[in-house]
Amino acid sequence: MASDGARKQFWKRSNSKLPGSLLRSTAKMPTTPVKAKRVSTFQEFESNTSDAWDAGEDDDELLAMAAESLNSEVVMETANRVLRNHSQRQGRPTLQEGPGLQQKPRPEAEPPSPPSGDLRLVKSVSESHTSCPAEELRRLSWSGIPKPVRPMTWKLLSGYLPANVDRRPATLQRKQKEYFAFIEHYYDSRNDEVHQDTYRQIHIDIPRMSPEALILQPKVTEAEEVDTVDVSGVPAEVLRNIEADTYWCMSKLLDGIQDNYTFAQPGIQMKVKMLEELVSRIDEQVHRHLDQHEVRYLQFAFRWMNNLLMREVPLRCTIRLWDTYQSEPDGFSHFHLYVCAAFLVRWRKEILEEKDFQELLLFLQNLPTAHWDDEDISLLLAEAYRLKFAFADAPNHYKK
Repeated sequence: MASDGARKQFWKRSNSKLPGSLLRSTAKMPTTPVKAKRVSTFQEFESNTSDAWDAGEDDDELLAMAAESLNSEVVMETANRVLRNHSQRQGRPTLQEGPGLQQKPRPEAEPPSPPSGDLRLVKSVSESHTSCPAEELRRLSWSGIPKPVRPMTWKLLSGYLPANVDRRPATLQRKQKEYFAFIEHYYDSRNDEVHQDTYRQIHIDIPRMSPEALILQPKVTEAEEVDTVDVSGVPAEVLRNIEADTYWCMSKLLDGIQDNYTFAQPGIQMKVKMLEELVSRIDEQVHRHLDQHEVRYLQFAFRWMNNLLMREVPLRCTIRLWDTYQSEPDGFSHFHLYVCAAFLVRWRKEILEEKDFQELLLFLQNLPTAHWDDEDISLLLAEAYRLKFAFADAPNHYKK
């Protein structure tokens, strides 16, 4: 009964009791279960989750991995185009392009044919003189958004564009103008000494997000049909609009998860503790197995929360996952917790077969999802929705 009281207290804790200190195992890899625990400092928390901060000695390795995966010509050409456009707007000299990087005219790609998905969503988004109600749009989008209307649908679901069709062109024009006003005002500040650490961290984090399959590829195989467009062939004006729209959509996304990325990342700490609590209630055997071998949730789930599972599943699956996150109220800040719980329990058989701390941790940090597709993500989301239905509004529904 004491454990029931503790669990009830967790779900009813006030915001003033957000977990600021975490439990962690000792640096030595245990061979036998050890229960010794102590309060850690923020410095220890940082060292235990160095994946989120400057990795120091592994910077060169990460950048080398990125270089192997990227087509350097396309990356340099795309980067030079963006830098050149910003510099030209301010009347400054542009960077010199290296040999072989001259842009060549390319035939425009034919628009993709509508998939066999929910054509009502295509119709509601594509028609020029109607507005789809927000709740209806979310309902139609939850099970996946057809590729032809995904860009517009994401802008609508994120709140970047208004539902009123007649207001959309003016809103787009105004927001894109605002973005490039920011560029004109702040672009040169990237060279200020005060921003150098941040600027360097960005260059480290980009390959860290998915070092084995970065998306800035000129061509991809037919099996990986997420990005078949050669970005070097995208018209300059379209590229500028994409840049501005990406900024504003990402800003909308981060509005709901800001505490994930502030000092000490309290949002992530809280979510990792909630994940541990949730798994202990839905699959006690898996929870006990991890605890027995001293695998702490922070050691693998921190990355799941920090990167929204982008490093755990292929890009095509991330896009499908985000269709639903955009459709769920508080999808990135709240529903993601249940997705992570379903994701962990999905591997219960493999987890229970591992009998060693090191093997368990290696497995959890390198899950075999390379061949996952929309069906796998749909099953994962269905289980996550079931967990949300059971626990979100009735956290004491399942009691030990």
